[in-house]
Amino acid sequence: MALKPTLYKVDLQLVDTDRNVYDNCKFTIAQHPSETQIRMMIRLMVFSLNYHSDLQFTKGLSSQDEPDLWQISPSLEVQSWISVGQASAERMRKGISRSPKVILYAYGSETDIWWQKAEAAYRALPHIEVFKFDHKQAAKLEQFVERKMQLTVSISAGEIYLTSDAQDLSLSLSKLL
Repeated sequence: MALKPTLYKVDLQLVDTDRNVYDNCKFTIAQHPSETQIRMMIRLMVFSLNYHSDLQFTKGLSSQDEPDLWQISPSLEVQSWISVGQASAERMRKGISRSPKVILYAYGSETDIWWQKAEAAYRALPHIEVFKFDHKQAAKLEQFVERKMQLTVSISAGEIYLTSDAQDLSLSLSKLL
């Protein structure tokens, strides 16, 4: 029998002064059985960074044909294809063929090594952006995980500030491409 995802209820207060986006979002996020809590929280941060009323989480790790998040227009066109991790350029090519906006958010202790190997292949791809989270900061995201999360994400001048009742964290994001 296949393992089931773990579900988390999220009450997210979003304050993005860079894009003039202010919203309160309530949703459920599923953690795939093979997904770490840090990766799930990175997906949550990426959701905040790219928030749009049409942005949605996908099957993610459960599907080879979908990114982690995508923005689908009312006419069912993929507007944004957003992936998390250290995806191959070949995998990102699927997004490029389906969407005018493709973004990858890398994270992890091996990101710099991965990027040294993958950079040339990514530079050959059209309309793609690649960012990386600071590894030491991202590792602290796990401390925010609760079955019912009440979080505030503030984005200002490219910095991400995550706050809960008990703690806060500043996250840096670097643009690789």
